[in-house]
Amino acid sequence: MARAGVRGIPAGAMWIVAVGVASALHVGKLPPALPVLARELGVTLVQGGFLLSLIQLAGMTLGAMLGQVADRLGPRRVMLTGLLVLAVASATGALAPTPVWLLGTRAVEGVGFLMAVLPAPGLIRRLVSQPTLLARALGWWGAYMPMGAALGLLLAPWGYAAWGWRPMWALLAGVAALGAWVVARQVPADGPAQGGTAALRAAWGGLRQTLAAPGPWLVALAFGVYSGQWLAVVGFLPTLYTQAGWPLWWVGSASALAAGVNLVGNIVAGRLLAQGWPVRRLLWLGYGAMAVGALGTFTAPAPLAYGAVLVFSALGGLVPGTLFALAVRLAPSPTTVSTTVGWVQQLSSLGQFVGPPLVAWWAARVGGWQWSWLFNAACCALGGGLAVALHARWQRAQTAPQRGG
Repeated sequence: MARAGVRGIPAGAMWIVAVGVASALHVGKLPPALPVLARELGVTLVQGGFLLSLIQLAGMTLGAMLGQVADRLGPRRVMLTGLLVLAVASATGALAPTPVWLLGTRAVEGVGFLMAVLPAPGLIRRLVSQPTLLARALGWWGAYMPMGAALGLLLAPWGYAAWGWRPMWALLAGVAALGAWVVARQVPADGPAQGGTAALRAAWGGLRQTLAAPGPWLVALAFGVYSGQWLAVVGFLPTLYTQAGWPLWWVGSASALAAGVNLVGNIVAGRLLAQGWPVRRLLWLGYGAMAVGALGTFTAPAPLAYGAVLVFSALGGLVPGTLFALAVRLAPSPTTVSTTVGWVQQLSSLGQFVGPPLVAWWAARVGGWQWSWLFNAACCALGGGLAVALHARWQRAQTAPQRGG
């Protein structure tokens, strides 16, 4: 089929992961910019929370529908379009004179980001047919966000200090455009796009089929309670550490490492699923580590608090690494994979949209971050309950190879 990539995974699948990382740079570029934007544009703490979460607005409202578009028009076409939208929005954001302008371009970035990453699991499934390799490939895909966010958190502070935030955002627009070129060269073309009245009826039917199945709902809810708390913690680390008086270079490096270690859990989850580990065990371990890690992050002394956030992110990565595999496996049919992933993205985005502003509001209300862990504890308790239902669905799907949900 395709050239071998990482340990037998086709190269095309790994290129898709690389493009996802490039897209996630646009998530990671913002947290280090918040202190700079507060100084230059007067962005408040709550506005900063919405800047962190606005990139998820499109996913929160359009995820399932855009997933169905990807299923009908072709996932590669949709990914290419999304990368170009992301490039244009980032370049326009670099010109922002006010917080309102920046908020608007951030929302458009969200549309491009969603279109770029939503079709990826379906494309990977198309390229990787062997089940154990597919589980490992989706584990790598689950790591695209922490890898991209970590690179953004690591490199952005240096770029902001050397050139300013505007040139850096323009540079990242070029990275998104480069990603479009990579997809055009390295990912096989889609078949003919479906159009006309029949395609619209099929799209509506695929959307109804997805939303009528319990599997996509369970995966989406579990992802929502994970993603909202992860972004609320990692997204505010630069602000938290800057307020504590840490040097700028250490703030960037420490925040990048905290985001980057999340990839460990994602990749390990794919391997453990391939080896037959129970879904329930992986999710309980991930959510449990996040609850304990969040408590330490917000209440422990500085060195222990940083160790706690590393545990929070690294073992928390078991959750998305498991859920991406579940989303593909529990889709009601092969023609609704992108739609299922879109619905998962929709509730994941809802969590990321609500989480950071809610935590910021709570911290401002109580006069500090010391009680912010309560939000994480509630999310993890809900996730632990969903893990039981997901485990049952996964076991049922294992005995019905041609079915999902």
